[in-house]
Amino acid sequence: MIAPDKKRQHPRIGEILLDYGLISQEQLVRALDRQVQSGDRLGSVLEGLGYLDSDTLLSVLGRQYDSPFVNLYEVKVSPAILELLPFEQVKSFKAIPFSKSDNALSVAMVDPGDAVAIRNIESVVGSSVKPHVVPCYQMDRAIHAFETEGYGSITFEGDKLKEEKVFTEKKVPDILAMLKLLTDFRATELHLAAGASPGMKINNELKRLSMPRISPAQMKDFVSKVLTKNQFDEFESYNELDTVITLSDTGRFRINVFRQRNSISLSARLMYESIPSISDLHLPELVHDFALKQKGLFLITGPAGQDKSTTLAAIIDVINSNRSCNIVTLEDPVRYLHTHKKSNVNQRDIGIDTDSFASGLKHVLRQGQDVIMISDLRDLESISAALHAAESGHLVIAAIHSLNTVTAMEKILNIFPDIRRPQIKMQLADTLLVVISQKLIPKTDGDGKTRAYEVLMNSSRVANLIREGQVSNIRQMMQVASEDMSSLDQSLAGLCLEGKISFNDGLNSSDNAAFYQELIRRGKIS
Repeated sequence: MIAPDKKRQHPRIGEILLDYGLISQEQLVRALDRQVQSGDRLGSVLEGLGYLDSDTLLSVLGRQYDSPFVNLYEVKVSPAILELLPFEQVKSFKAIPFSKSDNALSVAMVDPGDAVAIRNIESVVGSSVKPHVVPCYQMDRAIHAFETEGYGSITFEGDKLKEEKVFTEKKVPDILAMLKLLTDFRATELHLAAGASPGMKINNELKRLSMPRISPAQMKDFVSKVLTKNQFDEFESYNELDTVITLSDTGRFRINVFRQRNSISLSARLMYESIPSISDLHLPELVHDFALKQKGLFLITGPAGQDKSTTLAAIIDVINSNRSCNIVTLEDPVRYLHTHKKSNVNQRDIGIDTDSFASGLKHVLRQGQDVIMISDLRDLESISAALHAAESGHLVIAAIHSLNTVTAMEKILNIFPDIRRPQIKMQLADTLLVVISQKLIPKTDGDGKTRAYEVLMNSSRVANLIREGQVSNIRQMMQVASEDMSSLDQSLAGLCLEGKISFNDGLNSSDNAAFYQELIRRGKIS
């Protein structure tokens, strides 16, 4: 529930846009003049004039109200959800319910800071409300559509509200403004290339911004703004450069500049300082327990783009907060910045602080480290060094790209030649602690993604199968819940039965579709 009776004071949207360099003073004055004539909200006027696109407007509105945002053009709402709030209240409060979880009803609102409206909606729907900001013009179009086609009788399809627009006076913002936008868009990466519009990685998908294509001259100007003269000279000599920059009011970024087709491209990754906890990531408590083991191999796996780096950071933070030891991380790139707590944490960036994972691991055993984190086991040398470190009494936490827990172990074994494989089987069986495989699944309430996971602990029967070279047999065993393993399908079914993910999203991510469907039919996962 929201307690305050007074509306919060928010920074003006025009001021935010000027601060980011997304519009000019002249454009703001022109928009304000148009606003006086039309009576529309300033954000809607700015988009109508073509000074910013809907995604940018939503992001800025989210910052203005300190609230999550929703694009009504991208949602579908079932009649069952719409019927929770009568149409008279929809018009009165300019609020549309669009999804429901066990804890709250997510509602699109023009003014998510209107505490009176939220209290009234909560009393009508009988549950707490999670407000999401939405542009006024989208709300007006939706209400008009309801008045024309009826409310609550059919599924609301937001993409039908779109209107083709002719945008004018578009421009590509300054690169520093785009780096600032990364945080508001909840994006992880910015990608700039000559001949293409700017792109941002949001929820592991590249999203093109509605901006003009960048010219080669603009790319050179962007790069000169983020590199020092010495760095730019080095780039000119070698045609690629990795570096880290810090913006005092935004954060730290890993910058990679390179040439392609005789022009410049740039990728920027946001380096996070706020590290989520194991519970924040909805991972099982056993992850915390295994993080505090003194030695062994702890593997995090899953397909590419499933945010394994965040899970690794959360595990390191558990150790850093609870153990007094030396920790070294080998990362490509460094995503999260760890402060020294109970432990010393030394973070080594591949390509900047050491040449490669294999090179970094070669010397790490001489550095007095207790815990070694490796962000990507990608070749024979790094895997061999990781197994040797775990066998030597270190705790090794590593990520490896694979489809599931079993294929992760098969990948480790099969990368070695036949003559070495018997030794590697013994090392893996003796040192392995646990393998966690994870996938990111869209939430039903539209608020990001949640983790589904698979767990394989190295029990005596698992170790015996590894030694005997029968790892593939574990896959079948995972369909029966037991103390030492649980499958991805069981996790997906549990999330679906709790209403956190949709049936189809779970099915599309399942390892065994028939098993997943059977668990849903039974209504329980064990």
